[in-house]
Formats: sequence, structure tokens, C-alpha cells
Amino acid sequence: MNETILVVDDDREIVKAIAILLEREGYRVLRAYDGMEALDLAAGREVRLILMDVMMPRLDGLSAVLRLRERRNLPILILSAKSESTDKILGLSMGADDYIAKPYDPQELLARVKSHLRRYTRLGDIHASEVQGEIVNGRLTYRPAELTLLADGEPVKLTATETKIVDLLMRNLGRIFPAEEIYRRVWEGECFASENTVMVHIRRIREKIEFDPKHPEYLKVVWGIGYKMEKKS
Repeated sequence: MNETILVVDDDREIVKAIAILLEREGYRVLRAYDGMEALDLAAGREVRLILMDVMMPRLDGLSAVLRLRERRNLPILILSAKSESTDKILGLSMGADDYIAKPYDPQELLARVKSHLRRYTRLGDIHASEVQGEIVNGRLTYRPAELTLLADGEPVKLTATETKIVDLLMRNLGRIFPAEEIYRRVWEGECFASENTVMVHIRRIREKIEFDPKHPEYLKVVWGIGYKMEKKS
């Protein structure tokens, strides 16, 4: 296994406990105690996933996430004592892939870490139909072999999680997927607050591909059912 995980929290006991948990599973753990340290350590290409606290000195976790997203698309999981839905949505909107509220269940944390690492290291088929070459849908072109999305011929910068959602929807144009199914396929695990989590990632994708994200032409919600990629001629 030996993937490297960066754990960031100003509470050294929490960092120690998470490090022990992860090291028992065979992961290599780097430790940081504020956002600035996290940025320095994350610059190393060996880091494959980050567990990030929110409230920290020097640079808070959400600000660190914003800066990291400018450089890397690796999975970032927010760890925070704030469990309200608005806090979760804020964290996801700023670029986090997932949100785990403290106090966390160790087995749930491990399950989510493993799920995100699987997606990051194996961005490929997620049980959708196999497609050779390009998928052209109006202004959008998706290249499954390269996991690359183009809008009007220009590459769209997507995170690993956003890429998995686009892969699923572009391979199944016009098909409606409930949020729970998108979560199971993309996060490869049981649903944890699936509706809000999926909604925030869909919104971020819209902001990158739609002329008017509030009135999308492509990535649409079918109220009470789910989401789909509108099929264009």
C-alpha cells in the first residue's frame, strides 16, 4: 500500500491518534499543525490524500484548501467539529472532496480514506458503458482514455471527484442518476449525507462548464429524482 497521507490539525493528540490508525493500515503519514505547514508538505508529489482540520493558527484549513486546489487535484477530506450542513457545504464548495465531523468513527474515517484513494489511483471505469475515443455532446467533448473534459475546445480543470462525476454522466448521456447512486459509484462506499455532497460537486462542475450556471444547458437537476447530462445534438 504505502500511500502517503498528510494529516493536518493543530491538536497534536488528534494528529497522533489518526497517524497511528493510518499507519496500522500500512499508510505513510506526514504531520502538519497549521495550514502553512500543510502547504509546504503538500508540495511533495508523494502526498496522495490530505486530512485537514478547519480551525488552525497561521492559515485555517479552508484557506489552505483553496490554495492547494490551485496546485493539486488530490483528495482533501475536511475534519471539523462543526457538523452543521452549512459548514459542510462551505468546505465542499471551497474544494474539499469530503467532510468528516468530529468526533469521528475510526472505521468510517478509514473507509472514506480508502474510498478516495481508490478513486485517485484508479480513475477509470465505474461500471458505466465502455466508450472508445471521444464523446462529443454539444460544446462538451470528453476523452475517456485521458479522463479529460473540453468545453469549446478548452480543457476544463477538474478535481478527481469532479472527473468521476463527469465520467459517469458523459458515458450515460440523458440518463438520470439519483444523488445516492452517484455517491455510491463515485465515492465507492455507503452514502454519507449524499444529497448535499453531490449537490455541491455538481454546482462546482456547472461553474466550470456552463455559460450561466444558474440556468444550466448541460448538467441538469430533475427535481425529486436526480441529475443528468442533457444530450445535445
